Amino acid sequence: MTDGAHPHIDPKTGKSTTGHEWDGIRELNTPLPRWWLWTFYACILWAFGYWLLYPAWPLVHGATQGLLGWHARSAVVEDLKQLQTLRAPSIDKLQAASLSDIEKTPDLLEIARAQGSALFANNCAPCHGAGGQGAKGYPNLNADRWLWGGTLKDIQATITHGARWDADPATHSSLMPSFGRDGILKPAEIRATANYVRSLSGLKTDPGADLALGRKTFADNCAPCHGSQGKGNKEMGAPNLTTRVWLYGNRLSDIVNRITVGGGGQMPAWGEKLTGEQIKALTVFVHSLGGGQ
Repeated sequence: MTDGAHPHIDPKTGKSTTGHEWDGIRELNTPLPRWWLWTFYACILWAFGYWLLYPAWPLVHGATQGLLGWHARSAVVEDLKQLQTLRAPSIDKLQAASLSDIEKTPDLLEIARAQGSALFANNCAPCHGAGGQGAKGYPNLNADRWLWGGTLKDIQATITHGARWDADPATHSSLMPSFGRDGILKPAEIRATANYVRSLSGLKTDPGADLALGRKTFADNCAPCHGSQGKGNKEMGAPNLTTRVWLYGNRLSDIVNRITVGGGGQMPAWGEKLTGEQIKALTVFVHSLGGGQ
C-alpha cells in the first residue's frame, strides 16, 4: 500500500498509514506517546522488582517468600503488639477494677465502652444485631428482658460461660421440653396452652379457645419454669410471658411451634476466647445499652 518507496499519506490528516486497509479504510500510523510507553515499561520493571522483593508466586506448598522477607501477617502482628503496648495501662486498670467501679468511674467507663463496642461488633453483632436490637431467636439486649438476669454479674456470667455450650460445665443448660414432638401433650392441649399464653400478655385468642384447658395444662407443665403467673424465672432461663417481648414471635402459630418442638438457642462461652478484661469491657458495654438492671 505504498507509492514506490514512499508510504501512503492520508490527505485528511497528513499522516502516513501502516499499509493496512479494510473496505477502503486505511489505518493511520500513529505511535503511542513516548510518555505512555515509558510508563508502561516502568510498570513492567516495577512488577519484576515486586516479584523478587515480596511474596508473590504461589507454589505447591506455600509461595515465594521474597528477598525482603516481609509478610502482611507479620506486619499486622507487629501493629497489634504496638497497640497492646499502648493499651497496657488501660487494660491494667480494667483488670484491677470491679464491674461496679468501672461504671462509676467516667474514665474507666469510657475505656470499657470503647473496647466493649469493638468486641461486640466483632463477636456479638452477627446474632444480636449492630445495636443489640436482636432478631427472631436472638434476645434484644435493649429491652430490659433478660433470660438469665441483667445485672452486671449476671451478664458477665452469661458472656463467660454461654448458654447450652457443652464445652463449658458452668454454662446455662436448662432446655424447654419438646411437649408435642415427644408426645407429652396432645395437639388440642398445645393449642389451648398457646391461646392461654397469649392471653397472659393481653393478646387476642381464638374464638371459642378453651382457656380453662390451657390454664390447667400451663399449670401442670409450664409453671414449674415460667411461674404460676408466667412471670419467668432467670435461674431456669425461662422468659417472662406477660411482657409482649417474644423471642420466637407472638403469633399463635409461633407459640404452638415452640411448645411443640421446645429446645432453645445456643450462645458460645466467650470465656474460652476473650481475656478477663475483655469480658469486663463487653459486660459493661452490654449493660449500658439501656436494658441493664
